[in-house]
Amino acid sequence: MPVKRRKRTIADHLSNRMNDYVTCAAVESARRIGNQWRLIVIRYLLERPMRFNELLRVACEIDSKTLSRVLKYLASEKIVRREVLGTQPFTVRYALTDKGEQIRPIMQSLKAWGETWILGDNPLKITKKPLASHDLTLSP
Repeated sequence: MPVKRRKRTIADHLSNRMNDYVTCAAVESARRIGNQWRLIVIRYLLERPMRFNELLRVACEIDSKTLSRVLKYLASEKIVRREVLGTQPFTVRYALTDKGEQIRPIMQSLKAWGETWILGDNPLKITKKPLASHDLTLSP
């Protein structure tokens, strides 16, 4: 009598392996939030919710198309929440979700590492007029 085999499903193909490498949670996290512009946007949203033009003004010379793309991606990952305010003309405010707030300790660690290993004894020289406070206290 032949052995009955279980029919394979899509879940069988979607394992935690890619190209024979086990997917690492740290690597996947870095892929999701590790883009330069994503980290900058998250850094400013950790301070407070902001409107699009506020983010455009403070986020280190990012252009509006890139900012729009980054905000859409972060919203699709449920890291950022997009709130349409009922004012006329309508305005949109962006804030971090609970999932986004969980990035706070990571950003604090990045700040401490950067102060130690990148800035060290050489403080960052800002050539343009500062648009926002760059003190990353990030306390809730």
